[in-house]
Amino acid sequence: MHEGMHGMCGCPHHKVVPLCITLIGLAFLLQALGTLTPSFVAMAWPVLLIVIGLMKLTKGMCTCCGNGMHQM
Repeated sequence: MHEGMHGMCGCPHHKVVPLCITLIGLAFLLQALGTLTPSFVAMAWPVLLIVIGLMKLTKGMCTCCGNGMHQM
């Protein structure tokens, strides 16, 4: 295996989107098992989607992997 195979650096902020998706799935699973209330899940998953959207918007500002903001 060679380095850079996935085209993404190992910075922690690149793991936010997969983590949010995992948390959404976990929230729905825990609701189905009766551990979380439906009102908590109804509030939690939109918040996690907002975090994902904000991360996607700021993706162009990443300087650690060569995706810094371009001059206009």
